[in-house]
Amino acid sequence: MIVSKKLKKFQNIKHGFFSNLGGVSSGIYKSLNCGIGSKDKKKNVLKNLKIVSKKIGLNKDKLILLNQIHSKKIYFMSKIPKKKLTGDGLITNTKGLAIGILTADCVPVLFYDTKKNIIGAIHAGWRGIYKKIGKKMINCFKREGSKLNDVIAVIGPCISQNNYEIQNDFKKKFLDQSSDHKKYFKKVKKKIYFDLKGCIFQQLKSAGLTNIEIIKKDTFYTKNNFFSARRSLKNKINDYGRNISIIMIK
Repeated sequence: MIVSKKLKKFQNIKHGFFSNLGGVSSGIYKSLNCGIGSKDKKKNVLKNLKIVSKKIGLNKDKLILLNQIHSKKIYFMSKIPKKKLTGDGLITNTKGLAIGILTADCVPVLFYDTKKNIIGAIHAGWRGIYKKIGKKMINCFKREGSKLNDVIAVIGPCISQNNYEIQNDFKKKFLDQSSDHKKYFKKVKKKIYFDLKGCIFQQLKSAGLTNIEIIKKDTFYTKNNFFSARRSLKNKINDYGRNISIIMIK
């Protein structure tokens, strides 16, 4: 589990960006697969969720996860929902309620308002970034009365630009949205690569956030011990585990 240097200073919250180590799953899901949406055995995923919940210090039934769809849909939560919600962001000010995001190369971002004691989490793949989910989350905090100087954002482990090859139509889509996006693309031997992390960072910065931390861990490399959709695809494996990132107010 990786913790943020900025967030670990605050005693009233708990958080963690979990790797794929320390769980009970096997095979391609070894070992801490937290993705119910994967084809892993459900009982193993539930055990893994219990492990991460214990590590964070909460009852598993107090962890909220989403059916993620690469949208910009964000929910303000005050209690556990009766059924699983569909979207890609969560925000709460309720003590003892943990919010989690699942990723396998996409960007998990955790937020904390140090004065209002509000936390947030988003799942930002290229589609979510294109739809400006980062800006939407900042607006959610503002709506709750947050001053942006009090909000910390931590960009968690995700795929690096060096390993995120994309097609030309992808590039065109982003450049049509804004010519400023040009700096997030690079060409190497006729292949185009996109900087997910850099783009979400700039989106948060442009929305007025100044206190942003980036955890520089590339999920693609096996040595870093994270699940990776791109790595699985490269190795012709038809499924993959999911990494979990969690934050809660104690």
